Amino acid sequence: MEIKSLEGVPFNLIYNAFSSAFEEYEVQLNKGQLLKMLKRRGFDPGLSFAVFDNQKIVSFILNGIGHYKGAATAYDTGTGTLKEYRGRGLATELFNYSTPFLRQHNIHQYLLEVIQSNTSAVSVYKSLGFKITREFNYYIREKSKLIRVENGTGKFHVIRPDRLHQLINPSLFWDFYPSWQNGFEAIERDPESFEIIGIYDGHTLTGYSVYEPESGDITQIAVKKNFRRRKIATRLLNIAVSNSLSDNVKIINVESSCDAMNEFLISTGLGIKGKQFEMLKLI
Repeated sequence: MEIKSLEGVPFNLIYNAFSSAFEEYEVQLNKGQLLKMLKRRGFDPGLSFAVFDNQKIVSFILNGIGHYKGAATAYDTGTGTLKEYRGRGLATELFNYSTPFLRQHNIHQYLLEVIQSNTSAVSVYKSLGFKITREFNYYIREKSKLIRVENGTGKFHVIRPDRLHQLINPSLFWDFYPSWQNGFEAIERDPESFEIIGIYDGHTLTGYSVYEPESGDITQIAVKKNFRRRKIATRLLNIAVSNSLSDNVKIINVESSCDAMNEFLISTGLGIKGKQFEMLKLI
C-alpha cells in the first residue's frame, strides 16, 4: 500500500471509495451530489490524499482549500476508510502525511466538523492535535411537517451571489460566523446552485436568506438586528421552503449557543437531528 495525492485520479475511483466508506450512513450521495458537495467546499485533488492498495483507494482525505476567518485553511470535507481496512490507523497516517504538503502551500490551519456521537473519530482528531472550537446543531425535517405561520411584510427581491459582500455587513446581521460550507466563499464557488432572497423596508435590506432549491438546504438566514421580531425570518423561511424541490428541509451547522436562531427553528417544527463539533488545528 502507498499514499498518493488524488491529482489526476479518475473521479469514479474517488466516488466508489466514498460510497463504500460511508455505505452505513443514513444519507447517501449519488455521483452528481458528491461532485456538487465537493465543489461547494473547495475540493482540491492535488492537496487531497489517499491510501492505495494496488489501484484501489482504501482510505482517503478529501480536502477543500480556501479561507476561514481570514486565514488560508484546509477543510476536511470527507475522511473515510473502507470497512475491511479499519483499525490500522490509516486516517492518522493520511493526516500526518498531508500536513507538510499543506504547509508548503502556505496553509495555516486545518478545519473539520465531526458528529458528536462519533466518539471514536472525535478521539482520533484530538490525538492529532485538533481542538474543539464550537458546537453546532443541525436540523432536517420533512417539508410537509413544518409549521407554516403568518409572514412578515416588506418587498422581496432576488440578490445576485456576487453582491452578497457588498450588501451584507456581518456585524449588523450575524449572531455567529457561518461554518465552512455555509460561508460566502462556499456560495461563490457554486453560485448557480443557490437562490438568494432579500427583504426590504424601502431601500433598506432588513433580512436575507440563501438556499439551495435542489437539496432543500438553507445555507444562511439572517435578519438585521434592529428589524427583528417582525416575522421577517419567518417569511424568508417560508419562501425557501416553498421554492425547495426536495421533500426535506435542511439547516446545517447552527451554532448551539445562538439561542435566538435555535428557538426560532424549533418553533417552526424543525427538530434537531444531531450535533457536531467544529474542530481546528494550527499547522
